[in-house]
Amino acid sequence: MLSTDSSDAAFEHMFNLAPVSLWLEDYSALKALFERWRAQGVEDLRAHLQSDASLRSQCSASLKVLRVNQRTLDLFSAASHSELLGQLAQVFRDDMHTAMAREMVQLWDGRLEFTNETVNYTLDGRRLDVRISARVLPGHEGDWGRVLVSLEDITQQVQGAARLRRSEQYARDLFEYSPVSLWVEDFSAIKQLLDGVRSQGIADFKTFLKVHPEFVSRCMQEIRVIDVNQQTLQMFGATSKEHLLNNIGRVFRGEMQESFAEQLQDLWDGKTVQQREVTNYSLSGDAVHIHMQFSVLGSHLDDWSLVLLSLVDITARKKAEAYLEYLGKHDVLTQLRNRAFYAEELNRLTRKGPWPFAVIAIDLNGLKAINDEQGHAAGDAMLRRAGEVLAKAVDAPACAARVGGDEFAVLLPGLDERAAQAVRERIQSLLELNNQFYSGQPLGFAMGIACCQSGEGVEAMLHKADQAMYEEKRRYYLRIGAERRR
Repeated sequence: MLSTDSSDAAFEHMFNLAPVSLWLEDYSALKALFERWRAQGVEDLRAHLQSDASLRSQCSASLKVLRVNQRTLDLFSAASHSELLGQLAQVFRDDMHTAMAREMVQLWDGRLEFTNETVNYTLDGRRLDVRISARVLPGHEGDWGRVLVSLEDITQQVQGAARLRRSEQYARDLFEYSPVSLWVEDFSAIKQLLDGVRSQGIADFKTFLKVHPEFVSRCMQEIRVIDVNQQTLQMFGATSKEHLLNNIGRVFRGEMQESFAEQLQDLWDGKTVQQREVTNYSLSGDAVHIHMQFSVLGSHLDDWSLVLLSLVDITARKKAEAYLEYLGKHDVLTQLRNRAFYAEELNRLTRKGPWPFAVIAIDLNGLKAINDEQGHAAGDAMLRRAGEVLAKAVDAPACAARVGGDEFAVLLPGLDERAAQAVRERIQSLLELNNQFYSGQPLGFAMGIACCQSGEGVEAMLHKADQAMYEEKRRYYLRIGAERRR
């Protein structure tokens, strides 16, 4: 059996050569401080320490460092025991006192060993994140006169975790505050449905969707939205993520089913990165035209459980395109079809029919006189009235067009001359009604009707309608002249 002197020497040797930082400390003053507080009626130490920061300082001052090993001197950049022990105030400072409360509570609760993570500082000013493990040594349970404390330097781990948190927060901020609508979705259930169809031996997926359109609806119902960003809430008029996700059926509806069918076809063909234009709806019911980019994330290609969608609102662009298209086919003043559309439609009807095919050639009476006597604003007003009448008089597939300054034409596919005459009478009735609502110069048309049975007779039909219109116009001016001579 080793002697006491031999045991002490062995402990001394192991203590000094230990590869971890070791501290031999005296906690007896801390125990005495705890006993005084208990006598004063303190029951909740945590609340007691939080009530006054100076109380934590009292605990720290009660701890007496007896010795440290060489690893401790190296860790804290101390040249000797005396240097380190003489500058403990520089080692134990700042946020260390806040973390220290956890150690104190463990001892207060009667535990003879405790662990904690806290902050110390080296003598050259470097911050050390450390994990503390402490044990009241056997034989000192009653007075806490000897406590062995080990410190593990976890600075790199803590800093790595902090960098990771910052990186995660950075990524989160990029997602949350992106100026583009971002959606994170789970398509795993949709993949299972597609795999199920494929396992049935079905190769022609396009035909399958035509035969089973309900499959598209089922897949739409299986889309699981995991997260959306702030721009998404703004785009769709939602007050919160919960508000949007609880009403997702109001967003994904209508014509989206057709575009989603195309998306499913692409997924069936292995296209896990896609882009297309789609239409969704805001929670207020307005159509939102969107350019969508869809990507199954690379790490989830096996199950499609993580999909990223970016949506760009192109509603304004679509409206501009629609307006430009409208301008290309309509007369701005009268809102009727323009000459370009008339010529295109006439060519189409000449090639394809249907037959018979009738036309009403129309000229606005007295426009030149109105422009000369009352100004072009008055003339434009008469043209707008003419547009109102003709727009109300015909329905598709018929079309009314302004083909010149005061010249109009009504194309009547599938109508014979008798049916065209009925349209003429309707125009005349609407003219009379229009004149009842407008004072001043009455609106009047000269009209000519013609009909043909095939494409070969279209040119002759147009000429005939023009001649009939000019004859009626001639009679109008003869009548006006006679009235002026009275």
